[in-house]
Amino acid sequence: MRRRSFFIQKNISSQFRTRSVSRVSESTAMAPVSVKRVLISESVDPCCKTILQENGIEVTEKQQMTKEELIAEIQNYDGLVVRSATKVTADIINAGSNLKIIGRAGTGVDNVDVDAATKRGIIVMNTPSGNTISAAELTCALLMSLSRHIPQAVMSMKDGKWDRKKFMGAELYGKVLGIVGLGRIGKEVAARMQSFGMKTIGYDPITPPEVSASWGVEQMSLEQLWPQCDYITVHTPLMPSTTGLLNDASFAKCKKGVKVVNCARGGIIDEDALLRAVESGQCGGAGLDVFVEEPPKNRALVNHPNVISCPHLGASTKEAQARCGKDIALQIVDMVTGKALVGAVNAQVLVSSFSPDSHQWIRLAESMGRVLKACSTSKKPYSQVHVTSLGESLKKSTGFLSSAAVVGLLTEGPQKGPNLVNALPLAAETGITMKTDHSDTSDREACVVEVSVNGSICKAVGSVQAGVPVLLELNGSVFRQPVPLRGHLLFFKAATSTELLLSITRVLAAAGVELQSFSASTASSGDQWYCMGISFLLGDIGALKSLVKEAAQLTV
Repeated sequence: MRRRSFFIQKNISSQFRTRSVSRVSESTAMAPVSVKRVLISESVDPCCKTILQENGIEVTEKQQMTKEELIAEIQNYDGLVVRSATKVTADIINAGSNLKIIGRAGTGVDNVDVDAATKRGIIVMNTPSGNTISAAELTCALLMSLSRHIPQAVMSMKDGKWDRKKFMGAELYGKVLGIVGLGRIGKEVAARMQSFGMKTIGYDPITPPEVSASWGVEQMSLEQLWPQCDYITVHTPLMPSTTGLLNDASFAKCKKGVKVVNCARGGIIDEDALLRAVESGQCGGAGLDVFVEEPPKNRALVNHPNVISCPHLGASTKEAQARCGKDIALQIVDMVTGKALVGAVNAQVLVSSFSPDSHQWIRLAESMGRVLKACSTSKKPYSQVHVTSLGESLKKSTGFLSSAAVVGLLTEGPQKGPNLVNALPLAAETGITMKTDHSDTSDREACVVEVSVNGSICKAVGSVQAGVPVLLELNGSVFRQPVPLRGHLLFFKAATSTELLLSITRVLAAAGVELQSFSASTASSGDQWYCMGISFLLGDIGALKSLVKEAAQLTV
């Protein structure tokens, strides 16, 4: 069956290559994430453990654990560091009740259930550049070995033979190399193989053709690429749209005798189709460093004389291991100290959130969500949340403002609620449609949150003034004095009346609650919203029901 949706549908092209997300924060308050204990479940360079320990993080190394053993152990840790052998499944993630970070010391995260981690609000990060050179060099080594039958000639010599004719090869000079996936590794492979005089062509739905052209790689469609190649190498992640990318149909479109290399992920090349192609001669040879099942139980491909296979050595160099171990440790330390979050693969919406003043805007949006939730409890469920940022400085902030507003809307009581990582997926699960807008024309910096509930709209407008998140407007009522969104707040809606305010203060006094601040609407008539800052929440807000049309209280 042909599988090409990856190259046709642009809406998934952003998954084609894992990209580092720089400078984001996991916490809505932008406080450093608390990571006190980290489990390293595989052999990682010792510098990883050293760096973590030097920064006050307790590290435990336990290798070759079974899934059941990891499930039993993971609850004791805030962080997990793996390479590629540990399969971090949903069962393991759900057992990690304290888990906040999963760090993959290497490129790609297909051994981690990223969706399950995202739902739990757990950040998944990798080190995308750590093994780039090592993987590229192995790819080149396999291409050269295929062209000159080097491994087969070595084994023949070790058997005491001297068979020069049997291992007649071909020059790489003047041959065409097709590179499917022009990310970091694909780019490095192109540079090295061009030095052998190869013509490099390729395909990538992300990298612009003019960019790859500057590397000497001509981009084209796969339909154009297949029949031109003498050699093909793949450098994509493994996902449904890339599984079986080279299959019977694509091999049939290639030159007879084409040679292929896979140092990316097992399954990108259909192994059954590859075996048929090498047996028929349609494929002249294959260099494989990865397999669908590792180690492979079906040895037909491994044992074929025209297949050169390695036991997943792409990142197995001293330099790559040191680089990946160091990178993942430093990324965890940066996250813990609140400095940055680099390499996150499931928190793209937070790209712009790590800036000197963004944490106050995040607090603002979350607090506005909590206010709207408190003032609309009788009108659930929510159908849409519309967040608009106003002002040039907030142009790139609508993503984290939306997530923070949803955190406020979906948090139930004091128990652990959603965070910036899982807020939007949880909103989608509950049927909430998200909408974001931005306007540069406003003469002020502000955030507008509108919540649609049963056909009506609840609206809040807020800003950050002197470093303090404040509420400017609630459901059409513009406050004379901005409401600082902190402490215990009592909101109520009623017609303007001096007697009303006296009655409410009497209710507060009877309950032993002190009035600390008061903000009234600028309007002098009609039903308006008011806000009081109080010393603690009323034990029974029902005492106000006979005095006002609506009332709500909360702590922010």
